[in-house]
Amino acid sequence: MANFSLEGKVALVTGASYGIGFAIATAYAKAGATVVFNDIKQELVDKGIAAYAAEGIKAHGYVCDVTDEDGVNAMVAQIEKEVGVIDILVNNAGIIKRIPMIEMSAKDFRQVIDIDLNGPFIVSKAVIPSMIKKGHGKIINICSMMSELGRETVSAYAAAKGGLKMLTRNIASEYGEFNIQCNGIGPGYIATPQTAPLREKQADGSRHPFDSFIIAKTPAARWGTPEDLEGPAVFLASDASDFVNGHVLYVDGGILAYIGKQPQ
Repeated sequence: MANFSLEGKVALVTGASYGIGFAIATAYAKAGATVVFNDIKQELVDKGIAAYAAEGIKAHGYVCDVTDEDGVNAMVAQIEKEVGVIDILVNNAGIIKRIPMIEMSAKDFRQVIDIDLNGPFIVSKAVIPSMIKKGHGKIINICSMMSELGRETVSAYAAAKGGLKMLTRNIASEYGEFNIQCNGIGPGYIATPQTAPLREKQADGSRHPFDSFIIAKTPAARWGTPEDLEGPAVFLASDASDFVNGHVLYVDGGILAYIGKQPQ
């Protein structure tokens, strides 16, 4: 269908050298978009460019820290000059620190909030003026199930993602009249290199306890894959979602709908 095409669009996906951001940006390229991404170090940007090239994609990479407002403004101006006005922004860059709350320093808490919540605010603020001038724009925030659920050791991450969910709704409220749609994607537990240790078989051949926990909590009875996010991400970036605004689309295999199995 033509309204799912991203032909002629410029898409900026933050922190997309690898993982979920890379999968989303790759899907955008396949749908016709020109892909732009940033990362915090030149070495990561170079790795990202090589990984896209291996998929046959010419991506444009920039070194930029999403928490540095001046740096973000300079990057967006450079992208507009070198590639074009950004039609699609995916705020994907983020970190997690798994530390029990009473053991977590305020400094560590602030760092997670700064990258996972202030970063999307700063980058969105930088791209919105040109979207208003152009008469359309799509902003997609990677919100996580932790914008709905709490769990041990992720107080900062859950606080940031809960804030990002409300920032998503507020951008939709404030800029919807300019034909800008801001939505979120809430991935479930996704099988990536970062989560691989949690899925390793134990010495006796049994599942890792966390792997068993996730399978039991997920009606789909499996981990998600980065590819599971591609369709939802393309939909929210395309004209097909022009009347979808302020929504978080949870791609979680049904976890949020499910109370879990009764103990045997």
